[in-house]
Amino acid sequence: MEKHASILSKNPHELYYLRMQRNREKMERGIFEDQHPSQRRLRVCVATCNRADYSKLAPIMFGIKNHPEDFDLEVVVLGSHLIDDYGNTFRMIEQDDFDIGSKLHTIVRGEDEAAMVESVGLALVKLPDVLQRLNPDILIVHGDRFDALALATAAALMNIRILHLEGGEVSGTIDDSIRHAISKLAHYHACCTRRAEQHLIAMCEDHSRILLAGCPSYDKLLAKHHEDDYMDIIKSWLGENVKDNDYIVALQHPVTTDIQHSVKIYGLMLDALLSFNKKTLILFPNIDAGSKEMVRVMRRKGIEQHPNFQAVKHVPFEQFIQLVSHAGCMIGNSSCGVREAGAFGTPVVNLGTRQTGRETGENVLHVRDADTQSKIYHALELQFGKRYPCSKIYGDGNAVQRILKFLHSINTSEPLQKTFCFPIVKDSNSQDIDHILETQSALAVDLGGTNLRVAIVCMRGRIVKKYIQPNPKTYEARINLILKMCNDAMQDAVVINCRILGVGISSGGRVNPQEGVVLHSTKLIQEWSAVDLRTPISDALHLPVWVDNDGNCAALAEKKFGHGRGVENFAAVITGTGIGGGIIHNNELIHGSTFCAAELGHIMVSLEGPECSCGSQGCIEAYASGMALQREAKKLNDEDMLKMDGMKIVEPVTAVHLISAAKMGNLKAQAILNKASTALGVGIINILHTVNPSLIILSGVLASCYQAPVQHVISERALSSAQNIKVLVSDLEEPALLGAASMVLDYTTRRKY
Repeated sequence: MEKHASILSKNPHELYYLRMQRNREKMERGIFEDQHPSQRRLRVCVATCNRADYSKLAPIMFGIKNHPEDFDLEVVVLGSHLIDDYGNTFRMIEQDDFDIGSKLHTIVRGEDEAAMVESVGLALVKLPDVLQRLNPDILIVHGDRFDALALATAAALMNIRILHLEGGEVSGTIDDSIRHAISKLAHYHACCTRRAEQHLIAMCEDHSRILLAGCPSYDKLLAKHHEDDYMDIIKSWLGENVKDNDYIVALQHPVTTDIQHSVKIYGLMLDALLSFNKKTLILFPNIDAGSKEMVRVMRRKGIEQHPNFQAVKHVPFEQFIQLVSHAGCMIGNSSCGVREAGAFGTPVVNLGTRQTGRETGENVLHVRDADTQSKIYHALELQFGKRYPCSKIYGDGNAVQRILKFLHSINTSEPLQKTFCFPIVKDSNSQDIDHILETQSALAVDLGGTNLRVAIVCMRGRIVKKYIQPNPKTYEARINLILKMCNDAMQDAVVINCRILGVGISSGGRVNPQEGVVLHSTKLIQEWSAVDLRTPISDALHLPVWVDNDGNCAALAEKKFGHGRGVENFAAVITGTGIGGGIIHNNELIHGSTFCAAELGHIMVSLEGPECSCGSQGCIEAYASGMALQREAKKLNDEDMLKMDGMKIVEPVTAVHLISAAKMGNLKAQAILNKASTALGVGIINILHTVNPSLIILSGVLASCYQAPVQHVISERALSSAQNIKVLVSDLEEPALLGAASMVLDYTTRRKY
């Protein structure tokens, strides 16, 4: 009774997921309370359309063949397997000793959109006779090809159960629509990732019929890619002089929703590879619309005759594993680059939109807008020769075992009609992802006028460890100290299990972030103009390096970790020794044509005000900075007009003394702070009237002092449409360090170039 009452007390959502979890546990044991699998052998038909899907289906076919007491295997071959231009790849199925029950010539040549539609129609005409003759209990279909859509349509209409492999994934182009359409026709699903499983649930598929198996090809590649004869395989395809990790594998397919653009990208990729001057194994594109134009581009550029290139129509999967595993880089838009290559840590340059949305490891660098040869060439420079940690996003090597157990659990006597579930999809809290978020980190460097600070910052913005040293006065000593502190931090990162993804540097002065160069420094940092920071630090640490102005870094910190999260337009203003800041407009940081945008401290609020450190007069910084307040405090102290009863002044006199005196009722100190607040407020009004942000964020030691009076100045002096803009004080303790880290973390997690 107590157990029954406990179950009844749960809400409907909890009951739903409890039931799904119990079904999953029973499925993994191979038994269901309401299902009694037939003792007769299950007739399984595996249909393969091309070389790519066979690499995923072959491990399952071998598994089924090795269990003749449980399964009867029938093999149907169609699509590009049977075309000479694409390697007649049905022969490799025969070489694997599988009996092919039916060969269906279903491809209408033309390699355009109409030919694809006609090919689907031709397959639908031929498939009914074959499926009626074979009469399988279940048809296994893979992926997102138009041939597979014809298979699933025919089987569904003929009341044949369908097991769909790799459903629920997201990539790009028409493939997504085809993949999801097949999922809706399929009765059972074997998906590769937790996210794909959640997508299928969100698509109202029955959770009890979804198996999180992993990718079947991983079973073979994880076992095979350490073969001793890999150099023989590499030399057989690329020649005797090629070395391990010193060649490229290229595989680019057409994007059927934008053929013209994909052909252009293909030409730019070939130009970049020609300029890069490395041995390259290039595979012909698949049979989708646009492939004929891509082959023409290849031949116009003489790729097949070029000594650096080996152009091939097909490579056996076992050999392809070795070639990708030991390549210096893989380039193109094949799913192999974002899936299988990650298992080896092979660096990948993914071009265009064909794989947009795919889950990837950190080995993949996306070049979404591959509109120039130089951009692709630079991506090759960044990736070639690197090695990344092996990724098992898509499998752990046990997929076939799970799929066979899943097949064995299917009860062919249960009703065939699909039922759809409409649960509220529960957010996934994966321990693996939490672990990644905690350990993937950036090295952040803040070059201040007084101190040099380095920190290890994790993905969530937590400063794991911080290092502080006085900032040296000379260039050479400063660079050497940066390198020493970064090396010390990297050694500590290993101990505390943090993976350093790159280095972000925040520096005062005007910075060219594109080149990583400090153009002009502030007077507080000596010997710091026309300084290339990126090259020496990247060369020494073997990490990518990002550099920007400290004010811009403060804005980036707010955008990723602070009040600016989710705000498209805001300005961050630093109120410290000087006045600085950064402006986020339409979710992007504004740098300006000569990298001096958002020099907020040097907005002039008076024609004849006090002299500023920049050499001008009447700047905000000359009124409201810590240095300006310290200057006024010293004047009052020299005139013996600063100290109040009960107030202790210990030299040197600072802005803190002025603020304390004002709080204790010193009218002259109050007047100085009022003028400073007004100057800052008027300057911020100028920002509001120029770029019209929806939020102002104040940071730095003086932020809390200025927040209320600045808000008042805005409400009194701004245009009516801007008077209600909020002024908030930053919650971030280290905006410069966090902003420097965000440059690294945003880039490396998005992998967008």
